[in-house]
Amino acid sequence: MFNQIIQGNCIEVLAQLPEKSVDLIFADPPYNLQLQNDLYRPNQSRVEGVFDQWDQFESFAAYDQFTQQWLSACKRVLKDNGTIWVIGSYHNIFRVGTALQNQGFWLLNDVIWIKTNPMPNFKGTRFTNAHETLIWASKTDKSKFTFHYKALKNFNDDLQMRSDWYLPICTGEERIKINGQKAHSTQKPEDLLYRIILATSNPNDVVLDPFSGSGTTAAVAKRLQRQYIGIEQEAFYVDVANQRLAQVTPINLNLLDYKIETKPPKVPFGTLISIGWINAGEDLFSADKTHAAQVQADSTLLWNDNIGSIHKISAAILNRPANNGWKYWYVERNNKLILIDDLRQKYILDNY
Repeated sequence: MFNQIIQGNCIEVLAQLPEKSVDLIFADPPYNLQLQNDLYRPNQSRVEGVFDQWDQFESFAAYDQFTQQWLSACKRVLKDNGTIWVIGSYHNIFRVGTALQNQGFWLLNDVIWIKTNPMPNFKGTRFTNAHETLIWASKTDKSKFTFHYKALKNFNDDLQMRSDWYLPICTGEERIKINGQKAHSTQKPEDLLYRIILATSNPNDVVLDPFSGSGTTAAVAKRLQRQYIGIEQEAFYVDVANQRLAQVTPINLNLLDYKIETKPPKVPFGTLISIGWINAGEDLFSADKTHAAQVQADSTLLWNDNIGSIHKISAAILNRPANNGWKYWYVERNNKLILIDDLRQKYILDNY
């Protein structure tokens, strides 16, 4: 089931997948653009718009019914803590947003993809359409969804990742072409999927794309060491995606560790006493040995007539409301002072 592009109608294929088997969904559904006439540039060359049969619906009611069906099918296979991303334009995204809420999804963000190289409005009758909208939603309002906040902040040069993403449309070598023609009319840039998959899933998670097209989602998922499932009804696009996937080299799993997100294990001061690295009855010292406090069996410190934690006693000595005792106290070993935090770090390295 995993790591393949399945040919077929997405609603029918989704019905065959196990319930609650997918961690992340990226959906790039038909936009229902309602294009009726060819568009030409001022030099009379024809614009390659989206005139594909799969993007055409006889009415808004038909499009809404289709949207409700595929979203319902996606919700069934999504894990309780999973999330879904849906991308669209002004033609469809508001209808999709309504359908998401009606299905019980919980909206987390809308992200605006601002195209740095949009197609001009050749007729000059409207604003240049320079963005698309992505909706990010969890399965329910109770979902404990994945979001790698620190990793994305680091990705964005130590600034919080905002909901406006400036990225170019898919052009140049990235644009897949067959005999000089675009293989797919709505191929999305890999930069877009890289951010989404990096931010809202983990290595080995299952990423599903019910409208796989040229296979961008699957290609980026493979690169980032995720399991992937693509669904595509057109045999031609399935072939294009499989050829593309064959050329993808996954990033080494060790480089996808999210080390910046990892919280250090909590090791209380009492642990060092219970394992015998620090003994009840001995003294802890300040760095200059001006102050000393006796270690009690319950891990408190006795300093003059004051008793409390390593933090409370160090704060009292420094006349501060609070202080980190791990960085203040030292224990003496072989006539040398050792910071008790160094002992804690050694314990963590040995045991975690």
